[in-house]
Amino acid sequence: MLVRKNYPELGEVKAPYVHAVKHGDTLYVSGLTAFATTAQQADITAQAEVIFQQLRTLAAQENTSLKNLIKVTIFVTSFTDINALRDVLYRHYGEHLPASSLVQISQLFCPDLKIEIEAIIAL
Repeated sequence: MLVRKNYPELGEVKAPYVHAVKHGDTLYVSGLTAFATTAQQADITAQAEVIFQQLRTLAAQENTSLKNLIKVTIFVTSFTDINALRDVLYRHYGEHLPASSLVQISQLFCPDLKIEIEAIIAL
């Protein structure tokens, strides 16, 4: 059974998607960004920190944690600050490294955004 979910803590969705879809013991999280946050115009590391805060909020709502990240897909608009981004990732993953893909794209839906992260989390 599929459960499509929005989380009020992450703000209202104004597009044709939901924040996450739960299927069995797995949560599939849509791409998260720093859009409409104080970090929207900040650098990639500040935006990544906001996204991980959002992921932690989602995980907590589902009674799990980022220790159960299975896979992340990270979209960046530039590799310029990749080492600083890696520091953020290692800090949030700790000993629980997920499978991961990192893709450079030309632009996200808002020119201020530098990073988007989607995730799969075990429940």
